[in-house]
Amino acid sequence: MFLIIEYWFFILLNIFQVDIVDFNGSFLARVRDLAGANPIILVVTKVDLLPKGTDLNCVGDWVVEATTKKKLNVLSVHLTSSKSLVGVTGVASEIQLEKKVHTFTIINLLAIVNFLILLALLSDVMAQRDPVAAVAQRYKPIQSAVPGTTLGPIQIDAFLGGGNARMASEVEIGDKIKSNGLNGLSIFWGGLVRIDVLKVLPGTRLTFYGPKALQLHMVPTEKAEEFYQKEIGVLLTPPSGKQRADDWRGLETMRQLQINFEDATRPASDVAISGLGWFSVEPICKSLGSSDLNTEEIAKELHFAVHVPKPVEIFVRPPFPVGKAGAESYQYRDLTEMEEAARPKCYH
Repeated sequence: MFLIIEYWFFILLNIFQVDIVDFNGSFLARVRDLAGANPIILVVTKVDLLPKGTDLNCVGDWVVEATTKKKLNVLSVHLTSSKSLVGVTGVASEIQLEKKVHTFTIINLLAIVNFLILLALLSDVMAQRDPVAAVAQRYKPIQSAVPGTTLGPIQIDAFLGGGNARMASEVEIGDKIKSNGLNGLSIFWGGLVRIDVLKVLPGTRLTFYGPKALQLHMVPTEKAEEFYQKEIGVLLTPPSGKQRADDWRGLETMRQLQINFEDATRPASDVAISGLGWFSVEPICKSLGSSDLNTEEIAKELHFAVHVPKPVEIFVRPPFPVGKAGAESYQYRDLTEMEEAARPKCYH
C-alpha cells in the first residue's frame, strides 16, 4: 500500500517599499526573515525630492549595489514618485505580469505619500484589468479617517493577495550647508542631532540633506552641553515649546565614528540618521583644491561623535550620488558577466 501525499508550493512575491530620503532607516532590518528566498520588487519612493541635477542612473546603481549586499532575491528596482508619478506605470505593469504566477504582498508601505503611490497603481493599470483593484480604488483602502492619527497597521483589501500598510512622517530635502575648519566644533542639527568633530582635515566639508525646518548651529565642543540645555526647545527645535522641552529626554545615544578614505578629493562616506536625512563627508572640499595639502602624508581617517535620541539609528554608508557633483564623482563597479546577469534591473 502506498500513501501518496501531494504538496503545493506557493511562491510569494513581495513588493517592498523604501524611502530614498531615509533609505537605511526605512529598509527593514529583518526583511530576509519576512521575504525569505521569495522574489522581491523593490519600490523606491520620493525621488522627486532629490536635488536638481541628480542622475537617476547613478541613484539606481547605488540602490542596486546596496540591495545586492543584503543578498535578497530582488527581481527589479523601481525609482518612483507619488507627486510626479515617475516610475509608477512600470511598477503596475510588473505587478500585473508577476501576479499571474505569484501571490503577492506589500511590505513596509510607508506614509500618506506612498498611499498616493498605491492609489496611482490602482487607477493607472491595475484597475483596468483587475476588478478587485477597481473596487478598492473607489473606497481608498488605506486612508485614515483622521489624517496623522494612524499609529497601527491598516488592512488593505485592494488586491487579491491582500497586504498591510504602516503610516510614517514625511521628509523633504533641504538646502545643502557647507562648513570648513571644523575641528573642535559641535554641530547641532535642530534639537535632534549633535555632531562633535573630533579630527578632520583643514578642508573637510560636511554637506547636510534633510528638512529645511531643521537649522544648523555650531558651537565649540566644550560649550556644547551648556548650549544644548539652554537652547533646547527655543533655538534648537524640535522639540518645540518649553513644556515639550521639559519632557524631552535628550540625546541619549552616542556613537563614535571613524571614517576611512583613500582619495581625499572624493566623498568618503555618508552618515545617515534614521527618520531624518544624512550628511556627506568630503575629506577635502574640491573648491579648495588639493595643492595646499600633501595628501600622501596625512592620516586617511576622520573622527566624529554623533549624538541622537533613542531609538534613532546611525548608519555609515557609501556616498549617495545626489546632484550634479554626485553624478560626476560616482564610480560604477566593474562587474563580471555572471554578476551583470544576476543583478536586478533598475527602472525609472
